[in-house]
Amino acid sequence: MYCICKKHVELAIDKFVDEFEDAPDVVDLKETHFANWDPPVKCELCEEPAIFLVV
Repeated sequence: MYCICKKHVELAIDKFVDEFEDAPDVVDLKETHFANWDPPVKCELCEEPAIFLVV
């Protein structure tokens, strides 16, 4: 699972496929809310705001 900015979507998808050998779901964090989890504010790969969840 990766919380990433728009710039790193492709990289996160590639890493997910390499690790799990399956296509991930990409979730827009601005449109999705989780009951028991608050996503990170910043991208895992840089300092930009996290916009997508690759899972």
